[in-house]
Amino acid sequence: MPASYASDPSLTRGRLYPEDETTARGPRDAFQRDRDRIVHSISFRRLRHKTQVFLAPDGDHFRVRLTHSIEVAQIGRTIARTLGLNEDLTEALCLAHDIGHPPFGHAGEDALKAALEGQGGFDHNGNTLRALTEIDSPYPRFPGLNLTWETLEGLAKHNGPVTAPQWALAAADDAFPLELETYASLEAQVAAIADDIAYDNHDIDDGLRAGLLSLDQLLAVPMIAMRWDQCRARFPEVAADRLTGELIRGQIGAMVNDLIDTSRAAITASGVKSPDDARDAGRALIGFSDAMRDDERGLKRFMYANLYHHPFQLAAADKAQAIVAGLFAAYYAEPSLMPGDWPARLPQAEPWISRHIVDFIAGMTDRYAITRYREVVGEIDMPDAF
Repeated sequence: MPASYASDPSLTRGRLYPEDETTARGPRDAFQRDRDRIVHSISFRRLRHKTQVFLAPDGDHFRVRLTHSIEVAQIGRTIARTLGLNEDLTEALCLAHDIGHPPFGHAGEDALKAALEGQGGFDHNGNTLRALTEIDSPYPRFPGLNLTWETLEGLAKHNGPVTAPQWALAAADDAFPLELETYASLEAQVAAIADDIAYDNHDIDDGLRAGLLSLDQLLAVPMIAMRWDQCRARFPEVAADRLTGELIRGQIGAMVNDLIDTSRAAITASGVKSPDDARDAGRALIGFSDAMRDDERGLKRFMYANLYHHPFQLAAADKAQAIVAGLFAAYYAEPSLMPGDWPARLPQAEPWISRHIVDFIAGMTDRYAITRYREVVGEIDMPDAF
């Protein structure tokens, strides 16, 4: 039974372009259709070859943006179901939250920010909205996927109110006002923290697999050490290298349980009765306890110091930025080098010339960006893959 503060698809604020709901294919409500439109989109499919932690990994067992998004959705659905929230909206937000990331993750984003300096800059969150409302357009009657207001709102401000939206997000808000100054739905808040829970822990798994992290390093993190001791107590006869999966599962379970207990208490104490009450609460109602929040921040500091800023990762990021910057320079100097109808659709003036070129680059997968760089710029030596 949904809670009164859960988003209700029958009460959606609608879509920017009205549709005849009687033509819906199959017995799906508005949020289910949003989720399915995202799953069937080209933007979503491209996530399978976009960096999560490691640049274009050859190993089949490393996570990419696609598998990460699916894992976030699994965690988000569990939390939403337990709290009585709308699972379909939560899942849609989890699946779509990384669609705006360019190739090579944050390294690619830094290069695009530099390319658009003075032209409005680049932000992957704003680019998610742009991809889903303008660029990925499989339908004959409107641009974009024409998602519901609730889905767009959740993608725009799942990390909290936005007081200074970047140009792409501002454009989406101008077209379909998303009340950026308020908090998002509880479903969007769940999606945001499900993302944190997933990458906090799955990046540990990938770091160990790649050999960039060791168990001894990890045991310097108090919350990891505590969970490891629990694993060893439960499975004293099992070799240590067989217990890393159990360690990760224990971590995720502890974080999810803490989040559910803390969020349920916060919702009750706030007295919210409807989705709009939650938006107007003045604070996020989905979150960790103080102790877990401190532990999670400590884990993030460890991961930045030991994995994300590992010398191998920094060297790969330098190569990635060179590829993205080189592609932008080449296409800006000679737009006809872009394939398909991209040159024909080139705007006539700035900032839209640069933004159009960035639209093309931002949609690339890692491997496609490497291929295009070698075609239009020249050879580049890439770090050895894992």
